[in-house]
Amino acid sequence: MFDYKTIEELCAEAEKRGTSISEVVLADQSEEMEIASEDLFSRMKTNLDVMLKAVEEGRKPKLKSASGLSGGDAHKMECYAESGGITGSFMNRAMARALAVSEYNAAMGKIVAAPTAGACGILPGTIISVLKEGLCDEKSAVMALFTAGAIGMVIANKASISGAQGGCQAECGSASAMAAGALVELKGGTPRQVAAACAMAIKNCLGLVCDPVAGLVEIPCIKRNVAGTVTAFACAEMALAGIESKIPVDECIAAMRSVGDAMSSLLKETALGGLAATPTGQELKRRVFG
Repeated sequence: MFDYKTIEELCAEAEKRGTSISEVVLADQSEEMEIASEDLFSRMKTNLDVMLKAVEEGRKPKLKSASGLSGGDAHKMECYAESGGITGSFMNRAMARALAVSEYNAAMGKIVAAPTAGACGILPGTIISVLKEGLCDEKSAVMALFTAGAIGMVIANKASISGAQGGCQAECGSASAMAAGALVELKGGTPRQVAAACAMAIKNCLGLVCDPVAGLVEIPCIKRNVAGTVTAFACAEMALAGIESKIPVDECIAAMRSVGDAMSSLLKETALGGLAATPTGQELKRRVFG
């Protein structure tokens, strides 16, 4: 059984067995939890179903959060996607799905914290998009979530997935790494390519602060989920193209930890710095709380 302290051990074991990381994780968790692999798969499928429902509910044009600060943008993005935009309809629909889940979370809907509620739109924005666009089947999508989960466990053990401890790099950065790795496996990439995608995603989010306006997981959190989704796709594509990270993924995770430790408390979910401290940020806070 694994202690999920490094991505390297997962890659090495997958290569040793000649299988994917998700198959290693499913077998390991089945043994550790003493639950049949079929039952664990069914549980993970439930998570996928919740993500699918969140995407559908979050895309409704009249959805609004209790604060009134968010809601309706997923619908706008979905409509815009019909035009193709700059990056194409696929990517714009992926952005819409990330927005939908994040806005649904802000409106107190049921979501999957992956790895946190503040970063809940990134994994659905990627995995659900690949599934709904016909680029994978349901079984592959569920298995990819096991890979994402293992990556999240390593980051949680080696660094942090908490914005209060490590800034938004620990939330959206971790989610982006999880999604990038899962995407690579979905498209037939090797375990080493999964690791490369994770490393590149973390590098692109390193130092990202957590500065929620009014202390709510809405501004700028929701739009950072969109950026994290795009980053995940970009890093997965680079890894599948054979591009490697010069800094190994486990060293990137260690760097995330050190950056988080060095970050000012003003920039770690306290709503005392960054965008939360801007004049507009303060005005929005007064508007919500009086």
